[in-house]
Amino acid sequence: MTKIRNEAFLKAFGENVRKLREEKNLSQEELYDLAGLSKNQIGNIERGEVNTTLSSVYAISKALDIPPFKLFIF
Repeated sequence: MTKIRNEAFLKAFGENVRKLREEKNLSQEELYDLAGLSKNQIGNIERGEVNTTLSSVYAISKALDIPPFKLFIF
């Protein structure tokens, strides 16, 4: 099976995470602390450098106090 990686989608997702984080006036450090993610993971996600997991999506949505689907509205 061939892996399909859509760079534009990952970048748009990351930009949306950043926008939503900034709307909540949170730093990357505050978000990764709230979400229980590793220090670099939030930055990698926001830059569209990683294809994040559903578990991380869920953790980010809980940390931002939003439903997970809102992370995909961009």
